[in-house]
Amino acid sequence: MLKSEIDELYFVRPYYLVPDGKVGHDAYAVIRETLRSMDKVALARVVLTNREHVIALEARDKGLMGMLLRYPYEVRAESEYFDDIQDVKITKDMLDLAKHIVEQKSGHFDPEKFEDHYESALQDLLQKKQSGQPIAKVASRTSGNVIDIMDALRARLKDSKPLSSKPVKPLAKKNPKAKSAAKRKAG
Repeated sequence: MLKSEIDELYFVRPYYLVPDGKVGHDAYAVIRETLRSMDKVALARVVLTNREHVIALEARDKGLMGMLLRYPYEVRAESEYFDDIQDVKITKDMLDLAKHIVEQKSGHFDPEKFEDHYESALQDLLQKKQSGQPIAKVASRTSGNVIDIMDALRARLKDSKPLSSKPVKPLAKKNPKAKSAAKRKAG
């Protein structure tokens, strides 16, 4: 089957699979190259932590990667969550401002920049506790409701710095004559 046939909702986690022994290397290479040449993935069953799972095998570089898959009963229907979302009219100004912020913040995927802040804070806390240092209580943050999304977007834009080094074009100014001409055509 093609990997594109598997909805990403079914993906759980990847595993690297390696051969065991000379005979294993030969069979492994045949399976890997067959999958690669046909641009396919193979489905298999594997038992991990006392449970049977479905796994999709695909060629990756010199090896095979297995992607653990969820069973259908583990995937919830989108409608359970999305059906109650209201349709909202988004103004062009709101969309333009949001796009401008996204363009400023856009960068390239770099997993080295990922940090588990919770884990880091927990490690720091444990080290302080083990060394007998006093543990300061952290005041809980209060979250306020955003009243105007445009104000929030403008504030975010004002307080932020771009992640990319490429220059960003400023938003085009509105042309009131063009707007009234468009109204006359529509009417």
